[in-house]
Amino acid sequence: MPFNPLTIDLPVREIIPAVREHLAAQNTLIVNAPPGAGKSTLLPLAILDEAWLSGQKIIMLEPRRLAAKTIAERLAQLLGEEVGQTVGYRIRFETRISEQTRIEVITEGILTRMIHSDRALTGVGIVIFDEFHERSIHADVAMALSREAQHTLRPDLRILVMSATLDMPQLTSLLKAPVAQSMGRQYPIDTIYTGEADDRMLPEMTARVVQQAAKEREGDILVFLPGENDIRKVEMLLRKQLRGFQIHPLFGMLPFGKQYAAIMPDRNGRRKVVLATSIAETSLTIEGVSVVVDTGFGKTSRFDPKSGLSRLETVRISKDAADQRAGRAGRLGPGTAYRMWSKTTQERMAPHRTPEILEADLASLVLDMAQWGIMDIRSLTWLNPPPRAALQYATEMLHQLQALENGRITAHGQKMHALPCHPRIAHMLLKAEESNQTALASDIAAILEERDPLDRNAGIDINLRIEALRRYRKEQGQGKRFGKIEKVARSYRLLFSIAADNGTFDEYETGVLLTHCYPERIAYARPGNNAQFQLANGKYASAGHRDDLAHEPWLAIAHLHAGGEDNPGRIFLASPLNPRDLAPLVKQQESYTWDVNDGELTASLDTRIGSIVLQSKPLPAPDEKHRVPAISEAIKHEGEHLLDFNEEVTQWQNRVLSLRKWRPQEAWPDVSTPTLLMTNANWLKPLLFAIEHPDDLMQLELLPILGKFLDAEKLARIEVLAPLGINLPDGAPMELEYQPNGLPPKLEIRLQDILGWEQHPHVDGGDMTVELHLLTPDLKPITTVSDISTFWNGNYRVIKRQLEVVFPGINWER
Repeated sequence: MPFNPLTIDLPVREIIPAVREHLAAQNTLIVNAPPGAGKSTLLPLAILDEAWLSGQKIIMLEPRRLAAKTIAERLAQLLGEEVGQTVGYRIRFETRISEQTRIEVITEGILTRMIHSDRALTGVGIVIFDEFHERSIHADVAMALSREAQHTLRPDLRILVMSATLDMPQLTSLLKAPVAQSMGRQYPIDTIYTGEADDRMLPEMTARVVQQAAKEREGDILVFLPGENDIRKVEMLLRKQLRGFQIHPLFGMLPFGKQYAAIMPDRNGRRKVVLATSIAETSLTIEGVSVVVDTGFGKTSRFDPKSGLSRLETVRISKDAADQRAGRAGRLGPGTAYRMWSKTTQERMAPHRTPEILEADLASLVLDMAQWGIMDIRSLTWLNPPPRAALQYATEMLHQLQALENGRITAHGQKMHALPCHPRIAHMLLKAEESNQTALASDIAAILEERDPLDRNAGIDINLRIEALRRYRKEQGQGKRFGKIEKVARSYRLLFSIAADNGTFDEYETGVLLTHCYPERIAYARPGNNAQFQLANGKYASAGHRDDLAHEPWLAIAHLHAGGEDNPGRIFLASPLNPRDLAPLVKQQESYTWDVNDGELTASLDTRIGSIVLQSKPLPAPDEKHRVPAISEAIKHEGEHLLDFNEEVTQWQNRVLSLRKWRPQEAWPDVSTPTLLMTNANWLKPLLFAIEHPDDLMQLELLPILGKFLDAEKLARIEVLAPLGINLPDGAPMELEYQPNGLPPKLEIRLQDILGWEQHPHVDGGDMTVELHLLTPDLKPITTVSDISTFWNGNYRVIKRQLEVVFPGINWER
């Protein structure tokens, strides 16, 4: 008897008839349903036998591997089958499908590769984007390419977008699609704010809140922490402090067996505590959970186009992520959410998470689009267009890796694209194949892609990791730390049909292979600066003074922290280099420099590797045609001091960047100072022809120049959503001070001027609270207020008594 999804008691079944009707009539639909409604479980099965599908496949995208596997298993279970029959899954390095598979649950990057191999997605009837609110870069790219296929080749291809926390008006407008909404069955959640958490003491404070929750509430506890290190510390504390509980970590790098143990009920009926990263925010139902403890922090990878590096940062989560996390407590019954922050902080949190495409390394995206034949990437219909500066950096890097030539993909680039890894790794593997070093390169690639298997005391030499990996293979897997790395290395060996090499190797060859991966991170020891190195990209980085590689003259650096404006980066993984091996990279070129002190244009003939100058000879009388490019290059590095980024300009930047943070779906431009400097040739070049002296740059009025970044519609919207100021009850205007990083704007104001206020001021259409910095009559700070009603009913009573004594001439009654 065929499976009938309408017999399953999940809230989403109420909209199944509407979903079927919509998809029969049009090719795009949005489903909005809260966590636990059953959209991932029932909707794929509900449309499996629709006439328009006519035997074609359903492809469902999941943001994480664990979710893809568990959902596939649940769907197969409902059909009474094994995974790999009607329902299968494909994740990186693991596939369970067959000829009879009609529903494939896949991780997001796999769909992009499917489209590249078959632009029409032949045999696919619908693509389902599950948990789309997470807005990973893979999901955004897959969406852009799927819509391109839908518009040009496959108007019959259906797209179904499913989520719990999306900005529906913006999404429906862009996709021109209707919404089928399920109200779900979310049980009531009691929210408890425990006060501010100190991120320096986060594990200890989290353990205390978990113990409090264990005493005050029944049921299993789900704890959200930023990353694995925090999870391990809390795990260690709770194993000592919390008796009678099973403690389970849950993060992406954990073996699947342990991940499954975390999401399933304890076999002996014991209460459990699951310590999870954001992996547990969506898709997965963790049985038995009725309590959530949320630290309010998460990890995000942010790419800096100025340094060319991505950094994993711990950041405050957004309101929608906090709601998503709290909702995990109410999926199976009434629950409790302990939030490790204050109500004031809750008001200050950004409404929505920032889409990854706005902060990520875009090298793979640029290569994907080049393979597709798209040169103007921003011409596609994006929910958020990728930033120009990051695109520019990625394009330049791919030219350096020989993947692109004049913006078009090369034969070498096509080979790179065919490999399931970052373009840097792909380039290294292909170059290694030419020199018969693929076995070594596959070991290097696996180590670069996975977490460092050695502790920090091991030093920065990557060759120590390669030796340890080869010992692991020789000893036939004695020691679990290298199991994951060896699995990845084996997958690369299979791609190139080679055997493992467990013998000795030349550490200088490791260095050469790393230069293929990171040519801009070739590093030369700075004379007189022990353990400091200049990189080919012009940056500086340091190793520990006692490290074995600290005194090497040349290094190939693989992993490093970018460092700050005045501080060198920190090297984490590197290999020594033999200078003789660098001969092919040494180039002679004419260099033109604009002196930022006197405006003089000078020229030299340099022998160099990137920015590392090995020898320089002055050249006489440089041609003036090089002046503007030299000024532009100087602005890239010194523009913050050469251009007048005054308070008015900074406030305009902060207003635009705040809206970019608060409204990521509206494609506000990136006008941050690093991006403006990096891309100055695009917006400032026509004015540079008149520049003779550095003082001339300082005379440029930036505000009207930068104003051209906004079209007429956005010029009007910024005045409404992020106004320069607000009016007091008596009509007097007061300026707001907008903050970096999307923080709430500040208003410094005397307390007696707001005594008549009942409503707290907001911007961003009412979604962002203005932070009131209250002052005494003589302009000294009193307190900061984010909720004026709470203030009047609480702290004001104490403050009022003090003010009446110090300032008796003012009527402090409201």
